[in-house]
Amino acid sequence: MNDIPQRGVARTAQLAKLPLGVAGRATLGLGKRLSGRTAADVQAELSQRTAEQLFAVLGQLKGGAMKFGQALSVFEAALPEESAAPYREALTKLQEAAPPMPASTMHRVLDEQFGRSWRDRFQSFDDQPAAAASIGQVHRGVWADGRAVAVKVQYPGAGPALLADFNQLSRFAKLFGRLSPGLDVKPLLAELRARVTEELDYTLEANSQRQFVTAYADDPDIVVPRVVASAPKVVVSEWLDGTPLSQIIAGGTPLQRDRAGELLALLHFSAPQRAGLLHADPHPGNFRLLSDGRLGVLDFGAVARLPNGTPEPLGRITRLVLDGDVEAVISAMQAENFIRPGIDIDAAKVMDYLRPILEPLAEPEFTFTREWMREQAARIGDPRNEAARVGRMLNLPPEYLLLHRVTLGSIGVLCQLGSTAPYRQIAEQWQPGFKV
Repeated sequence: MNDIPQRGVARTAQLAKLPLGVAGRATLGLGKRLSGRTAADVQAELSQRTAEQLFAVLGQLKGGAMKFGQALSVFEAALPEESAAPYREALTKLQEAAPPMPASTMHRVLDEQFGRSWRDRFQSFDDQPAAAASIGQVHRGVWADGRAVAVKVQYPGAGPALLADFNQLSRFAKLFGRLSPGLDVKPLLAELRARVTEELDYTLEANSQRQFVTAYADDPDIVVPRVVASAPKVVVSEWLDGTPLSQIIAGGTPLQRDRAGELLALLHFSAPQRAGLLHADPHPGNFRLLSDGRLGVLDFGAVARLPNGTPEPLGRITRLVLDGDVEAVISAMQAENFIRPGIDIDAAKVMDYLRPILEPLAEPEFTFTREWMREQAARIGDPRNEAARVGRMLNLPPEYLLLHRVTLGSIGVLCQLGSTAPYRQIAEQWQPGFKV
């Protein structure tokens, strides 16, 4: 364990290099423009070099840096296409890969959590990790009863590392914000940091997973692997085979894309009503499309606890906007503090701001695309636009922050998939207040 402080220093040093690297590339770019290269050529090269450095560093780190990179990765669809290409491959790598911890370290964690005879619980155990996440890695094994299992083991020192990473990353929020037009990175960092304590407790994660298992038992569309055993820093679940959504995004068929998008939306809308929880980490590495067409759902460390389901006012306000009932929309938004007391705001402009965002629920079917997300990001993210000015006058109550972030992340994945599905029908079935 003595190497943890040294690794923390190295992580901080790596993160600290990022702004210096960007500054250096900006100087290099100026020199190349003066030497006769076009601004477009220089910008393309700078984008590629920035992506390579930024995500090489994030990809080498665990903890908060990787978690933040994964959170940003679902917003890749909002990047302008001329800038997106250099980032896309590096972003995708963050969704499922991280350097493994040594087998001896992993064995020590299992000794502490399950006792030194932990191998007796398994018929076999693979020391080579099958996957890695921000605060732990997954090993494949066979449980004593013959079931194939996934063993998620937390990295030693993950807690202090997470907090240190978030403290460091917050200093560079402006730099990271360049990747996602319209995304305010500081609240995203703050919200992710606030969930650290919960995610470090694998017992809590296992309990959340059990709630999902119960809610979706024998479901024809969604499958959640059963928890076999758990401890504060280890979770053992049934192994789930399938095609990761990152692969479907990269090269899936239209049928796979549509099916995955529809089931992601079904999970998002139905989970609060069925499980009292919302899966709050919607990056593609956490989902699999199974051979039988079901959606496999993994990693329940980050959840939103909604024991009463999704708040009814969200569905009601959505329906009122789509119905064009201006007075009722403003009244409802004021009652829920989306419009703060004393704020004088043009009702028609509020409708103009909201209606395009809700377009996916306006028609029987909708196709999410990167182009649509880029349009929305530019519309509400450019301070010169009227929509951006209206957006700054609106308020997001704290109790809606996590739900808002998860919804944006889910939409980002749907746009990466480019899926077409009956999203309005799903909302009518599961979103309280949406259907009269």
